[in-house]
This record gives sequence, structure tokens and C-alpha cells, in this order.
Amino acid sequence: MIDNSTEVKAIFNKIAPVYDQLNNLLSLGIHKIWKHMAVVWSEPNYGSTCLDLCCGSGDLACMLAKCVGPTGQVFGVDFSLEQLAIAHKRQPPLLDKISPIHWVEANALSLPFADNYFDCATMGYGLRNISDIPLCLQELYRVLKPNAKAAILDMHCPSSSALRWFQQWYLDTVVVPVASNFGLTQQYAYISPSLTKFPTGKKQIDIAYQAGFVNAKHYPIIGGMMGILVITK
Repeated sequence: MIDNSTEVKAIFNKIAPVYDQLNNLLSLGIHKIWKHMAVVWSEPNYGSTCLDLCCGSGDLACMLAKCVGPTGQVFGVDFSLEQLAIAHKRQPPLLDKISPIHWVEANALSLPFADNYFDCATMGYGLRNISDIPLCLQELYRVLKPNAKAAILDMHCPSSSALRWFQQWYLDTVVVPVASNFGLTQQYAYISPSLTKFPTGKKQIDIAYQAGFVNAKHYPIIGGMMGILVITK
């Protein structure tokens, strides 16, 4: 999923068994709406070949599979073997009506795919943990077909001081204590420092253009605490 050191890979391997459960609990299930938005904005069509980069336990990949039908293909790529193991165990609904999903262990900074391979791409909660964001977007640009879109969902540090306070309060008094009940205090405490280093939506747009994308828009969600970057090759 990420090339941000052995430590980050260890975090995602460690949280894999309860990753979905905590996402549902801590977002009150709303994360599924945001993921659906990302899938829609990536514009998968029936029969498309799709990439879900930093796929984790496979939420977005499964949503893409339902969109492209049995004639399409979905590749879920992650560098965490434990996350991919969870994805493999998902019970695929109506096998004859969705595309096959190929789960691939790979690095987001060096993808094992040919140039101009994918019709669209999604990425959920991965870019913030990438050690080299410009290189990641360059790789994404390389493997997308001309005119293809990618939608990248992630947490952000909001510009509003009041919302920044609320976000920090929520992380300190809700997220980390809940995670501690699962023995994951350190693994979820990393979120706050990762947000302070993550480029703003405007900066992400600049990086996308530098990577070669012809169009880039960033859509803030819930006051900028979340956001989706939509980029077109």
C-alpha cells in the first residue's frame, strides 16, 4: 500500500483484523458514503479495467467490481499482506454479476502494470501515508489510459481553526481511546502527525499537474476534514 518504511507497513499489518470494524465504529458508517463518492467520481463503466491502489481490506475494489460487471476487471493493490488476506476472505456477492478481483501485493511507487492499462482508479486513505507523493501520482499517471480518471479519498487537516480543534479533540478523546481497547494505541496515534504533514488540497492539485494530469480538482468533505482529489490523465 505504501512505501513509507517498515514501520508503516507494520501498522497496517497490525490493524488489519479490526480495520473494517474500527472504520465503521469511528465514522459511524459514513466512510462508506465517502468511498462510494470516490468510486462514482472515478467513472467506472461496464467492462472497465479498474485499479484500487492501497486497497486495504478491499471496500473500494468491491464497489468497483459491482460497477464494471462480469466483463470488467478490478485489481486491488496493497503492500500489506495482512490487509490483502482480509480482502481475499471477502464473500463476493453474485459471482456471475460482478467482475473478478485480482488482489496484488505491490508497492504504490513501482506498480507492476504496463503503461496505459487502467480505465479508472481509486485510492482510499493511502496517499497520506505514501513516502513520495509526487512519485506515486507519476506512477498512477503512467498506468492510467488517456482521459482516464482517478479519485483519491483521504483525511485532511482542515483550514478552519475550530475544525482543527475538533478534529484533534476527536482523535485524542475518541479514536485513540477506542483503538486502545483493541491494543492499537500506537497504531492509531500516528494519524494526527500524518495529517500535519499531508499536503493541502491545493498543493495536491499542484502535484497532480506536475505529474502530467490535465485536470485536477479537490473536493473538501465535512469542512475539509476529509477530501477527494479527482484527477484526469
